Amino acid sequence: MRTKPGACRLVNSRQHRTRPGVLMVLCQGAEAAAVAPAAGKEPEGPRGQDDGADTGRPCLQPAHGVEAAGAEERRVCGCCPGSPWPRCCKAPGTKKKTSCPGLGLFYTVLSAFLFSVASLFLKKIEDVHSVEVSAFRCIFQMAFVLPGLIYYKTGFLGPKGKRIFLFFRGFLGSSAMILLYYAFQVMPLADATVITFSSPVFTSLLAWIFLKEKYSIWDLLFTLFTITGVILIARPPFLFGSNVTGIEGSYSDHLKGTIAAIASTVSAASTIVILRKVGKSVHYFLSIWYYAVIGLIGCVIALFVMNEWRLPYCGKDRVFLILIGVLGLGGQIFLTKALQIEKAGPVAIMRSMDVVFAFILQILFLNHLPTWWTVGGALCVVASSSGTAIRKWKQSSKKAEQNEI
Repeated sequence: MRTKPGACRLVNSRQHRTRPGVLMVLCQGAEAAAVAPAAGKEPEGPRGQDDGADTGRPCLQPAHGVEAAGAEERRVCGCCPGSPWPRCCKAPGTKKKTSCPGLGLFYTVLSAFLFSVASLFLKKIEDVHSVEVSAFRCIFQMAFVLPGLIYYKTGFLGPKGKRIFLFFRGFLGSSAMILLYYAFQVMPLADATVITFSSPVFTSLLAWIFLKEKYSIWDLLFTLFTITGVILIARPPFLFGSNVTGIEGSYSDHLKGTIAAIASTVSAASTIVILRKVGKSVHYFLSIWYYAVIGLIGCVIALFVMNEWRLPYCGKDRVFLILIGVLGLGGQIFLTKALQIEKAGPVAIMRSMDVVFAFILQILFLNHLPTWWTVGGALCVVASSSGTAIRKWKQSSKKAEQNEI
């Protein structure tokens, strides 16, 4: 019996019979599904719309008026893995869920905006040390991660062979946060943001040193571009003279902030290298847990040593502290969701909006116009970081195509 492409047919022959009184519903290019005849009649198989005609994957559907002969005969759609009929996209009266194009990039932009606003609030806080702000941020992260650890039953220490990596991940990650907050407090917002945006370039360099990943001439060129951009922002006196304009406070504070921003960037890049080394053997909640716990312990020790632990005197500063924790957590969540539904290359490129938002917020709310040196440095850093992201994106796409072949 011939059928139209994609149509299902009923087979009652000896070679397809599984047990007496059981018919087989076959879709083109699919395996057989056992069904029982209803009311003694031989039902007609439903004609699906393009049921595997172009993909060759099985799409098993029950015939009209036919029910499965047992719970063990539940049919699963081949075009929607793990989706039992009738929740299959081919089932009558159902529509396949379509993903919203550009949603991952929107999450990336939203994440960049939240991080930038949190940095603005940090600039607005008075008489609160950056280490104390970091401690509040760690407390918020611990409160968020703790229920996840309990739910997924990951434990609080992690696998024995990975604990040393988790410790350094927490130490370097929390150090990067503290140094970044210090840089935000003592130097212009846009300058600190641009320097920290150079993290992908340092990640490639450290991955070449410690993970033996490929480091091409393009990576070296992007690294030199990044260093040039940082120099334009730092403007050392031996190159630009002693009269440096466009900075906040004294030049010594500006130089300290630049060094802190560079150290924060290198620490963040080292954290990424450690996470690559660990891979997927450790749950990401456990990684964040180490980051928050070690960061909080380090912040408390540093605050008592420096005798800087005190609550803000003004109620506005206390609100800013809470908002920094909430916005930082929200930015991390949206960035994670963006990486889950979008490729890493476009996300890394779209993260350049961090720099754009930093310039806009600095002009509108801090009344500080960036100099042309800062703009030139920003262009160098953004170009090199975007170039690094594009190269990694193309390499991963090419490798995925080769694996498919």
